[in-house]
Amino acid sequence: MVALDPPTVLFLTAAATATAGSVVSGLAYRGARRNDSHTMRYLAVGVAFLTVVPFLVNYGVGPLVALSDAATLLGVLLANVAGLLAILYSLDGA
Repeated sequence: MVALDPPTVLFLTAAATATAGSVVSGLAYRGARRNDSHTMRYLAVGVAFLTVVPFLVNYGVGPLVALSDAATLLGVLLANVAGLLAILYSLDGA
């Protein structure tokens, strides 16, 4: 049996979340284009900001520009807030 270290498990879990989120977001965006629905578009953006953007901030932008842990965490939290606000706006009926 192969034992994985915790950082590898964390990365694989985050990558799986980002992959599933991008699929869901893509489906919502396709539905938004097909039905010309602004609410579905906001839902797609919200799901992307909740799942894909934190992964990119944590594993892409953070190491690329040498962000501190606090700055990386702030970026992830801002992405989460933006995603939740977009989903809230989509559910409110826009």
